[in-house]
Parts: sequence; structure tokens; C-alpha cells
Amino acid sequence: MRVTPDLWTYVAKRIGDAQGRRIKVIGAKGVGGGCINSAFTLHCEDSDYFVKLNQAASLGMFEAEAEGLEELRQPGVIRVPEPVCCGTQGETSFLVLEQLSLGHADSASSELLGRQLAELHQTTHSHFGWRRDNTIGSTLQKNLLNQDWPVFFKVNRLQFQLDLARENGYRGTLQKLGADLLTCAEQFFSDYRPTPSLLHGDLWGGNWAVADDGSPVIFDPAVYYGDREADLAMTELFGGFDEKFYAAYREVWPLDCGYAQRKSLYNLYHVLNHLNLFGGGYLGQAESLIRRLL
Repeated sequence: MRVTPDLWTYVAKRIGDAQGRRIKVIGAKGVGGGCINSAFTLHCEDSDYFVKLNQAASLGMFEAEAEGLEELRQPGVIRVPEPVCCGTQGETSFLVLEQLSLGHADSASSELLGRQLAELHQTTHSHFGWRRDNTIGSTLQKNLLNQDWPVFFKVNRLQFQLDLARENGYRGTLQKLGADLLTCAEQFFSDYRPTPSLLHGDLWGGNWAVADDGSPVIFDPAVYYGDREADLAMTELFGGFDEKFYAAYREVWPLDCGYAQRKSLYNLYHVLNHLNLFGGGYLGQAESLIRRLL
């Protein structure tokens, strides 16, 4: 993927078309931290923009991300970068977002994030899933609408990742354990019926920050409507959230007593996805997690 001045000229034109004005590029600077896309700050005469780049075939991923950000913005309870435009130029696809000036997280911002996330989860839908498929990392995430949450999660999350793992060569023990879990997965919901809540979908510690005015910001979503516990579970998988965050969340919307068991089921989805994205280093963790659930 070649990043050329012509690319930035075209991106600036698309920004200008979206905003109804002319945009003049000053320069662009690479931003580190991502493993799926290349990221840049695009400096323009009157403003800066955050731009993600990938191969042209990834345009659908960027379109779904832009729609997901808009979905998260609609309730108006938590700050989300505003999507500006997306498209392709030659062999490159791009997504342009509002450039946010970030500050430092502290206990107050963490507590506010917990309250706001609970409020976001109170945005509900008639069905689980979403109007379109999107991606979790760079993996396809199926969001076919369904009114039955245990079936939705079993088919669109666990079964999908296990099938992908088989295609990637992870057979044997993982598939046997996975099949055993799928036969009994609905037992985790025998006395629990969640509401279809608006979820970020990929809420680990690297996907939130604090704006320089102290307001929490969430980004890089894998949006769908699901059990709110799935978002909370992922916050525990890799860390990055303190006790004030969880206490504030529970104060707004207490958790069901069965969450402690179900969170491992929800996090299995992400561990399997990491296995499929990054390789066998996650195989032992996936198998161990399934054994614990069984």
C-alpha cells in the first residue's frame, strides 16, 4: 500500500465534499499503535483529521465502522469520534474521523466511563444482532438478527469462531471441547433473559481514552445489540479498567448474579478470535477456558 501526496489530495477532496467546503492539505504524520490498519493525522489548513488506511478490499470494514460509530453517537451519552467520510483511491481504502485531543485518564474519568457505559447499554432494540455484519479486529462478525440471545451467541459468535479455527488448522482437542460446550451453552441462560443492549463490541483497554476536557471517549467498535454482560466481560479480559469503573457501572445498572460464570463464556469468543487472528499462542488459553466452562 503506497501512501502518496495524490492520496491525501483525494482524501481532502472527499472531506471537503462531506463538509461542503474546500480543504487544503498541509501534511500527514503516521500514528502508531494499531495492528490492523495504518493510521495518520492529516494536517489541513483549518483542522486536523484522523485517517485509517488499508487495502481497497477493506472498504466494507471501514463503512461498517463508520456506521457503528454513528450508532454509538446517537444516544448522546458517551463521546465517540465523529466519522467524516470513507472511500477508496486506487488500491487504498480510507476512513476519516474527527481528530480528538487526548488527555490522561484518572479515577474521575474512569468512574464517568462506567456510568456512561451503563447508560449506553440502556439503549435497546427488539432483536439481538445488527442491521449489517461488521468486523471484530479484521475477522468477519456475523450479526444476523435473532430474538433468541443464547441461539444468537452460540451460532454467530462461538460456532463461527470454532469453524474458522478448524479452517485455520486448529482441530482435535479444541473442536471436541468446543462441540461439547455448544451442546450445553444454553444452560448458562436457564434463568437469565438479557435485553438487546447497544454494545461497543470490542471494549478492551486500548479502545477507550480521555479527551483533554476529561470526557471518556470510546472508539474502534464492533457494534451490535447483545447482552450488556458481553461488553463488561471483555473489559476484564485484558485489563485497563479499575474498580471505580465497575462500581460506577453497577450503581447505574446492577449486574445479575450469574455474570461471574457467563463472563468466561463471553470472553471465549474473543480468545478464539485472537487464536484465529494471531496464531497458536492462544490455543492453550482457549482450551483451558472451555474446560473451565464445561
